[in-house]
Amino acid sequence: MDPFFNFVSHFWWLVFPLSGLMGGWARSWSKASERRHRRRVELYQLRNRAAEVEQASQAEVEALMAAHDEVNRRWLDYELDVGKLIDFPVMTDVREPLTVAFLRAKREADGLRPAGAGDITTAARLGEYRAAVRSFELAFEVAEREARRIKDSNFTGPERERLGTARKLLRIASDTAATPAERQTAYKRARRELDGLIVLPDVALAALEEKIAGMLDAGPRP
Repeated sequence: MDPFFNFVSHFWWLVFPLSGLMGGWARSWSKASERRHRRRVELYQLRNRAAEVEQASQAEVEALMAAHDEVNRRWLDYELDVGKLIDFPVMTDVREPLTVAFLRAKREADGLRPAGAGDITTAARLGEYRAAVRSFELAFEVAEREARRIKDSNFTGPERERLGTARKLLRIASDTAATPAERQTAYKRARRELDGLIVLPDVALAALEEKIAGMLDAGPRP
């Protein structure tokens, strides 16, 4: 007889405890395998969530930078346009608390702006920049609303007349139908009328002078 069957025939009673042991081991192995699989799934989910959070954060930074750029663009519309500054002088009047608050918010937002969306890597840094951009947007809205409400009402009657004269002179200085001499004279007179009334930003003056110089070079229209 085969030795195995000979062993089984004499020790058949061992089959039951061995089968129990084998069954217990199989169940333990199955549970351990299930735990390993569950851990792999959880790790995969965590990695996916981390990647999604990173992508969402980067998208938010890009949106914040775009909002930041938009407020700067709206501000530059005033800084580069002397005519708008004459119409709404409060926008550059550092004696006005709302203008000062806006300029302070602008400095803070500009100081926290990252070079690129990927440069912000922590939630704290993102929250800091988000708060600065929101404050910048709000401060600009408030300052602009007040500037449009007040217009030139902070000036005396004679001062408003000077502002009105400066507006007309600047239109002549920018008129291609005027002669070069007329444009130059109008520009110089406009500067004199504004002197002491409105502090024009250097960038506004440079943009205006560059525009007028280009028109002078081109000469009057035929």
